[in-house]
Amino acid sequence: MADLRINLAGITSPNPFWLASAPPTNTGYQVQRAFEAGWGGAVWKTLGDPIINTSSRFAAVHFNGQRVAGFNNIELISDRPLEVNLQEIYETKKRFPHHALVVSLMVEPKREKWHEIVKKVEAVGVDGLELNFGCPHGMAERGMGSASGQQPDLVEAQTMWAKEAAKTPVIVKLTPNITDITSTAKAAVRGGADAISLINTINSLAGVDIDTWNTIPHVGGKGSHGGYCGPAVKPIALHMVADCARNAEVGIPISGIGGISNWRDAVEFMLMGATGVQVCTAAMHHGFRIVEDMIDGLNNYLDEKGLASVMDLIGKSVPRYSDWGNLDLNYAVVAKIDNDTCINCNKCHIACEDTSHQCIDMLTSDTGESYLQVREEDCVGCNLCAIVCPVEGAITMVEVAGTEPPLTWNERQEAIAKLGEGNSNKKEAV
Repeated sequence: MADLRINLAGITSPNPFWLASAPPTNTGYQVQRAFEAGWGGAVWKTLGDPIINTSSRFAAVHFNGQRVAGFNNIELISDRPLEVNLQEIYETKKRFPHHALVVSLMVEPKREKWHEIVKKVEAVGVDGLELNFGCPHGMAERGMGSASGQQPDLVEAQTMWAKEAAKTPVIVKLTPNITDITSTAKAAVRGGADAISLINTINSLAGVDIDTWNTIPHVGGKGSHGGYCGPAVKPIALHMVADCARNAEVGIPISGIGGISNWRDAVEFMLMGATGVQVCTAAMHHGFRIVEDMIDGLNNYLDEKGLASVMDLIGKSVPRYSDWGNLDLNYAVVAKIDNDTCINCNKCHIACEDTSHQCIDMLTSDTGESYLQVREEDCVGCNLCAIVCPVEGAITMVEVAGTEPPLTWNERQEAIAKLGEGNSNKKEAV
C-alpha cells in the first residue's frame, strides 16, 4: 500500500483528508470522533470573540434528484467561550498526538488582537494556525472575514502580525469573492504565510420560497446572503487552486477546499497543486465515516498508478493548465456515434441542431431503421453531444490527424505583428 502521509508546510498527518473549519469541527467531541473514524487532520471551527448565531442558519440546493448539490449557511464563527475551546483543543491534541490539529482564527485587523489570540491558541499545543480571511457574511459586515480577505494590503498586514507571534506554521484561508485570487495569495506570501488554503465559501442566496416569499433560510421572515459550498462549487475551487499553484509568485503549499466529496475529487485537487484537502459539506451530508472510502479509494488509485507516496501526485497536472492564448488552434476532434450502443433518444441531435453546429443527421438505413450520423466536415468538436448523451460511451470525441503544425493564438498574433504594415495578404494567410 502507498504511503498516504503528507507534510503541509511542516504540518504532518497520516493522510491528506482533513475536516475544514466548520460545524463538524465545533467541539472536541466531534474532532475526536473524526480522528477515530480515520480523518488525518482537522481545522478547528474559527475562534475569536464569541458571537451569537441565528436560528435557522442552513439551506441546500437540490438538483435533478441529487440532495445537497450545493449548501448554503449563514452561521458565524464559534459561539462558545474561547477558554472552553482551548481546553478541548488541548485534550484532543493530547489524545491524538499524530493527527494534524490546526485552529482557525479571526479577529479585528489590529496587531495586538492577532498577537493575543495566536499566543493563547499556541499555548495549548496546536500544530498550526489558519487565518480566516474568507467568511462572506456576518463577520464581513464587522470588518473581518472576506472584508479583510478582499484587500491585499490587509491580508499582508494581518498575516505579518500573526507571524510575528506564531511559532507554528500559518495557513492563510482565501476568499473566492474576488476578481483575482492570486492577488491575495501573493499578499499572504509577502506577509510570511507558510501555506494558503482555498476556497472559502462563495457569496450566495440559496433560494426564495415562492409561497411565503421568504428567503431560504430565513430568520423570523428576514434573510441574508450566506456562504455557498458543496459539490456545485468544486469547478470554481479547482480553478482557483490551479491558478495559485501555477503562479511562481505564490510558490507555497496549498490546502485545497471546495466541493470535495470523494477520493477522486481529492486526487484532482492534488494533481492541480494541493498538498492535502479539507472537507466539510460531504461530512455534514454523510457523516465522518465517508473517510473510510476516501482512504481505500486513494490507496487503490496510487497502487494502480504505481506511486509509492501520495505526495507524488502533487502538481502533476499543473503544467498542463495554461491560458487560453496558449492552446493549439489547429488541434481538432470530432464526434463519433456508436450506433450499436446508441438508444436513439435523439438528445444529441436536438442539442446540436438547436444550440450548436447542426452537424448530426437523422438517417434511415436500407432496412428502414433510423440512425444518427455526424457530418465530420462540419463538426467543430465542441463535446456537447457527448455531454448530453445518457449512454456512457455511445458518443466519443476522436482526435483528427491534422496537416497543420501547432499554432496558438499568441503565436499567431506575434507572427502578424512581425509582418508589419503593407503585408495584408500574408497577414490574411496567417
